Amino acid sequence: MTVNILGKGKKISRLRRHARLRKKIVGTAERPRLVVTRTNRNMIAQIVDDTKGVTLVSASTLANDFGPFEGTKTEAAKKVGGQVAQKAKEAGISVVVFDRGGNKYHGRVAAVADGAREGGLQL
Repeated sequence: MTVNILGKGKKISRLRRHARLRKKIVGTAERPRLVVTRTNRNMIAQIVDDTKGVTLVSASTLANDFGPFEGTKTEAAKKVGGQVAQKAKEAGISVVVFDRGGNKYHGRVAAVADGAREGGLQL
C-alpha cells in the first residue's frame, strides 16, 4: 500500500480546485452563491449568502418534495436545478453566482445549471 504524501488523487484534486474557485467566488446578499454538491447517487443545490453564512434555499434528490424519479441521474440533476430556481424565485432571488464545487462543468453539474436557467435564475 502506498501512502499519498504528495496530495494526489481525485478528492484532493477536487478540493484544491474548489479552494482555487472560492478565492474568486463569493455570495453576497444581492448575488448569492449557487453551490452544487455532487455525489455518486445524489445532487444537492443550495443558494448561500456568504456575508451572513446562511443557506437561503436548497433542493436535492434526497428531499421529500423530489419524490420518486424515473430517469437518468442527469435528468434528475436538471430537475433539482429547476426546483432550486423555483424556490429562489419564491424567496425573491433572481441572480446568483454559480459555484461548481471543484467539479468539471459537464454532465450533471451542467444539468443543474441548465435547469436553474430554465427555471428563471440568471447565472
